[in-house]
Amino acid sequence: MSDERRAVPPHGAATGLRSAGFAVVAVACLSAAGCAGVRQRAAGQGDAADAQAERAVDGLLADYRGRVPGASVLVLRDGRPLLRRGYGLAVLEDGVAAAPRTNYRLASVSKQFTAAAVLLLAQDGKLGLDDPIKRWLPSLPRACDAITIRQILSHQSGLIDYEDVMPASFDADARQMHDADVLAVLEGQDRTYFAPGSGYRYSNSGYALLALTVEKASGRSFAAFLGERIFAPLGMRDTVAYERGVSQVAHRAYGYSYENGQWRRTDQSPTSAVLGDGGIYSSIDDLARWDAALYDDRLLSDASRRAAFAAHTPTDAAEVGYGYGWRITGETLWHSGESVGFRNVIVRWPQRRLTVVMLSNRNDPEPYRTALKIAQLYLPGSPVRAP
Repeated sequence: MSDERRAVPPHGAATGLRSAGFAVVAVACLSAAGCAGVRQRAAGQGDAADAQAERAVDGLLADYRGRVPGASVLVLRDGRPLLRRGYGLAVLEDGVAAAPRTNYRLASVSKQFTAAAVLLLAQDGKLGLDDPIKRWLPSLPRACDAITIRQILSHQSGLIDYEDVMPASFDADARQMHDADVLAVLEGQDRTYFAPGSGYRYSNSGYALLALTVEKASGRSFAAFLGERIFAPLGMRDTVAYERGVSQVAHRAYGYSYENGQWRRTDQSPTSAVLGDGGIYSSIDDLARWDAALYDDRLLSDASRRAAFAAHTPTDAAEVGYGYGWRITGETLWHSGESVGFRNVIVRWPQRRLTVVMLSNRNDPEPYRTALKIAQLYLPGSPVRAP
C-alpha cells in the first residue's frame, strides 16, 4: 500500500459522542483496578484534569469532526477509561456517527492477534515456535526450508512480499486474495530476500502463513479459532476476522480516501480478505478488553507475554524493535495498521498502566503521533516522543 499523504479538508461541526454511564462502567470494570478507578472518579478525583485533557483531545481531533470520515479514541489508565468517544462519521452515505462500539478494519493491528493465536497453540503443545514452517506448509519451496515460526513472528524470515508478486487478476470485488492464495503465490517463489534469521524485513506474507499454520495445528478455521480462543473468552463480542459471505461486522465503519477534493469510499482492496496480516475488525470497547487481558495470564501465560513483548530484532526504524506482533520503543508496546481507507494505532505504556487506541476510517493521516500527543495529556511532566 502506498504511503502517499493527501490533504484533509477543513472540519465541520463537532459530533464527538459521549457514552452512557453504564457502558463506561462496563468497560472500566474489566479489572479490579478499573473498578477502583470508577469509585475514585465518583468521588470527584481528577475530574477537572480529565475534562481539560478531553478538551485538548477534541482540539487534536478537530479534522475528524463533522460530516467527514471519523475516528474512535480510547485512553485507559489502570483499566479505567479516561476518554472514550467517537468523532465524525462511520458511514458517510447514511450519516452514521462514529462511536465507541464502531468496528474498524484493524489492518496490521491484527498481527498481535495472529501472534497470540500461535502462542496459544504453543502453550497447548500443538506446535513449537522453532518448528520449520514447512512442517505445517510443506508445499513451500526449498528456499523456505530453514524458516521457522519464530522467525516469521518477528519478521526475520526473508519471505517474498506477496503483494509484489500477486497476479493482476485479483481485485477488490469479485476475486479478492485470501491467505491460501498467499501460499499459492509463494509456492512459485523459490527465493528469499536474505538467509532466514539474518535480517529484518516486515512481512505480510509471513503472517498470512501463520494464519494457515494456526488452521493446520488447531483443526479449525483461523476465524473460528480466534473467535473461540480469544474473542469469546475475553468478551470481545463484536470483534471478528471478517469473511465476506460468511460473517458480518456489527456497527461497521467503512473506509474512505480523500481524492480530487472529496471523500470517496475505498473500503476494500484486492488483499483485504487476507486475514492473518490484517483482516480483523474491532472497536475501542473490545480493544479495552484485549488490553486488560495483556496484564495477566487469563489468556497468555507469563512466558508467552514476555516473548511477545520482547524486542527480538531491530527494525528499519532507529530505537524500534519487533516482538511477536508488537513494536517495542523504549517503554512502549505499539502497532499501527493501515489499509485502503483505514488508519489505526494502539500504544501501551504497561509500566504506567496507560493505553491509547485510535481507530479511523480514512486513508490519511497516520495516527501514531496523534496518539503520542494524546498520551502526553495524561502523562504530565513526562515527555512522550516518537522514534
